[in-house]
Amino acid sequence: MARLHRPLIVTAFAMTGLILVTLAGLVFDDRVLMGVPIWIKPLKFSISIVFYTVTLAWLISLINTRTAHRLGTFISVALFVEMMVIVGQVVRGRMSHFNAETSLDFTLFIIMGTTILLVWAATLWIAVLLLIQRVADRPTALAVRAGIFIALAGLATGFLMTQPTPTQLAALQSGQRVTVVGAHGVGVADGGPGLPLVNWSTEGGDLRVAHFIGMHALQALPLLALLLVYASRRWARLRDEGVRTRLVAFAAVAHGGLTLLVTWQALRGQALATPDALTLAAAGVLAVVVLAGTVWAVKA
Repeated sequence: MARLHRPLIVTAFAMTGLILVTLAGLVFDDRVLMGVPIWIKPLKFSISIVFYTVTLAWLISLINTRTAHRLGTFISVALFVEMMVIVGQVVRGRMSHFNAETSLDFTLFIIMGTTILLVWAATLWIAVLLLIQRVADRPTALAVRAGIFIALAGLATGFLMTQPTPTQLAALQSGQRVTVVGAHGVGVADGGPGLPLVNWSTEGGDLRVAHFIGMHALQALPLLALLLVYASRRWARLRDEGVRTRLVAFAAVAHGGLTLLVTWQALRGQALATPDALTLAAAGVLAVVVLAGTVWAVKA
């Protein structure tokens, strides 16, 4: 195998160091922003970037072309810019996302939005390269390709968060000064009661749920393909590449379906922890399809 992409691995190590800094911030800095400790956001972003960059470094090693390496380096730089803004705003005691209170705050928010858009586009380019790249193991090939496209869909939910809410839009149209543009929540103001650590709203819709679940298909599906290989040493049925491929396919259906489901739930202004009958019915249909498909995948 080709060596892992060095700039992405350096980024992962840098973010690991930042995790330690943010943990110290949580211990020694008692400031609170939007109802949560101010260092929570850079902590969550740092952890997410570690997983993202390590996985992407591995995916680029499968392609091993100059274009893929340049895209990886570009993503590393963009993520560093993103985290510099987030940490800088924490030091200033300001919101990093959706902040339009001052011209500096809004400029920094625009910079963050631009860098993430570019990261998304570069990841899409890598996904296209993976589509045309021959990968010998079929389950791994499917896991990699499905994982990166579901991750792109999860990342894309971030663009929904940057749109003005109906209240903000009405204020803008009436000529009022708006200090916050965009939101995580749907039908509820950001900063209210939320789940521990992730702070996903318990009162209304929250687009961060789909963002998180979808984005980490990039790790979950390839890891499943790897675990199936190890499991095949114990269960002979899994030594059949076709069985493993079908299992990965239905895992992709499950992950992609769940991402769509929680996006739909959030856009209806419904909290993750309090699904209504319609959401539960949709989840039930998805579960039955995946369970039946998994049984068929093993027995076919």
